[in-house]
Amino acid sequence: MFDLSSRDIQYVSGVGPQRAAILSKELNIRSLHDLLYYFPYKYIDRSRIYRIHELDGNMPYIQVRGRILSFETAGEGRNKRLIAHFSDGSGVIDLVWFQGLKYVIGKYQTGKDYVVFGKPNIFNGRINIAHPDMDDPAALNLTTMGMQPYYNTTEKMKRRFLNSHAIEKMMQAVISLINEASLPETLSPDLIAANSLMPLTEALRTIHFPTHTDSLRRAQYRLKFEELFYVQLNILRYAKDRQQKFRGYVFGSVGKHFYTFYERNLPFELTNAQKRVLKEIRRDMAVGRQMNRLLQGDVGSGKTLVALMSMLIAIDNGYQACLMAPTEILANQHYETVCHSLQGMGVRVELLTGSVRGKRRERILEGLLSGNIHILIGTHAVIEETVQFAALGFVVIDEQHRFGVAQRARLWTKNERPPHILVMTATPIPRTLAMTVYGDLDVSVIDELPPGRKPIATLHQFDNQRTALYKFLREEIQKGRQVYIVYPLIQESEKIDLKNLEEGYEQICAEFSDYRVVKIHGKMKSVEKDEQMEQFVSGAAQIMVATTVIEVGVNVPNASVMVIENAERFGLSQLHQLRGRVGRGSDQSYCILVSSYKLSDDTRKRLEIMVRTNDGFEIAESDLKLRGPGDLEGTQQSGIPFELKIADLAKDGQLLQYVREIARQVIDAGAVAEHDILWQQLKKLRKTNVNWAAIS
Repeated sequence: MFDLSSRDIQYVSGVGPQRAAILSKELNIRSLHDLLYYFPYKYIDRSRIYRIHELDGNMPYIQVRGRILSFETAGEGRNKRLIAHFSDGSGVIDLVWFQGLKYVIGKYQTGKDYVVFGKPNIFNGRINIAHPDMDDPAALNLTTMGMQPYYNTTEKMKRRFLNSHAIEKMMQAVISLINEASLPETLSPDLIAANSLMPLTEALRTIHFPTHTDSLRRAQYRLKFEELFYVQLNILRYAKDRQQKFRGYVFGSVGKHFYTFYERNLPFELTNAQKRVLKEIRRDMAVGRQMNRLLQGDVGSGKTLVALMSMLIAIDNGYQACLMAPTEILANQHYETVCHSLQGMGVRVELLTGSVRGKRRERILEGLLSGNIHILIGTHAVIEETVQFAALGFVVIDEQHRFGVAQRARLWTKNERPPHILVMTATPIPRTLAMTVYGDLDVSVIDELPPGRKPIATLHQFDNQRTALYKFLREEIQKGRQVYIVYPLIQESEKIDLKNLEEGYEQICAEFSDYRVVKIHGKMKSVEKDEQMEQFVSGAAQIMVATTVIEVGVNVPNASVMVIENAERFGLSQLHQLRGRVGRGSDQSYCILVSSYKLSDDTRKRLEIMVRTNDGFEIAESDLKLRGPGDLEGTQQSGIPFELKIADLAKDGQLLQYVREIARQVIDAGAVAEHDILWQQLKKLRKTNVNWAAIS
């Protein structure tokens, strides 16, 4: 047995210092462990040899056996290519190389037998294979080769001849090493037996070189099981440790502030979902453990009202509350909403952002220390060291994905004992993702809209239907409504997108010259942005042309139409967030998705889902399946805080729930001898480059 993680990759046969440097830079592969856990993304059956006369240009990967008849070059400069005419006696095909021409001519010979493997195409009426894999038949045992693995590589690697085939050869060398000295098991014998799991060494050998699909499936299951199990074991261990370590403030009573608000100031009857979530929060805060709860709910579902009523419970028990938002626009909106909701109740609410300076800031800092301020609403400014509370007991973090773990954790240091934490998101999170990324949080869901809200009607139109679109917008404005028109602004191509926005703004101004049009984008100064926003919020402007800066933080109940230009460039969750800017009043609202005719199948599916449903949770599940977990927040979120090597949250949801329950049983069992191997492995994983930082 030996430790894979301590063995340098450069000493593997076929690697060496230069290739090791490329692998390190391009794929973060530095040790035998890194290489062995770099899994194939697909497999091709190599057991069959085709005859050339059987081939056509629509076939998937194939292999033929024959000889090179001759070489020739064609084209000039960058278009220069090397062509080998290859025959097996039943016909002739062309083998084509666009790079490494000298290398190919030096390595391959005419008249010698080769097995050629690749994807056939047709060019000028002839079948060709570009950059084929070529092997000496004597070096291949095709009857036992079975399924050939294929590994992802980068362009830089391919230029250095470090393609999938090269990685495959390196992997063969590593597999021969672990065959000689079996790897130590990473799961306990009882877990392996109870779940009929393949032994680790066999699973790793099979995942790279499977002989048939059944053994491949068993190997994949073993490795997925282990990966998801340790993610869940870490999360649940962390959650239990924190519960034991941190005692929460006991909010034993619901007092006059809560009841006064409920009886006099409540703007509308609470939905059953809001009542259920309030009971869950109330129960958390009454038992003496620190609450750490995630509140999910669609845009307009009433999360802020639940948060406000929870803050009033904290005030009733002699503690202060704080609400942190990611932007000044959103913080200001929360401040105005809370102040309006608490009119006449004698609760002091203050706003602290980067714009608050001088005497006003000093008065706020003094009020927090003296306890005269009951609720502080702000941006990142609230976590600065100078901001200290007399007794901070309850913290609400809105749009929590915009804050880093360290930023949120700094709120804990405001007290000797950490406050109760409620994190909110308007982006519904699929169950599998929530269990993985937010697995240490209790989850509450508001899955009802307040009474009187009408579902938003969503339509898909192509960009040559503008006459009808503008006619409809004019009709809505004439009814006294307002309109958003949103353009994409994606970091990779800001200049192009900004140009589109400016051109769109000019076009709208010309088309609607009898109305006031404002524009907002992230490159504008805050003062200018606020001025334009105020004109729209007040109703002085009828149309707002904007980028996704309005995705959160704009609440204009009178706005009834959301037009999203280039809708094909947005992810489902972002489209849903933008749609949530309308439908906030009692009038019928509309979301119009404008796209070009040329749409990929995935894009067409996204737009069809948006038209079909307003259910944010259904949309989030669909987004996870279409795009994977790494980009569910568009450009806003980098995805899960660690890399899954083989498991797929979109496809392995049932397995995730199953291993979570097993991990919970291991936690509940405590320190028993048969689980020693599990805790040792978890400790080892925490020392690797996997980011096991918990979200809180």
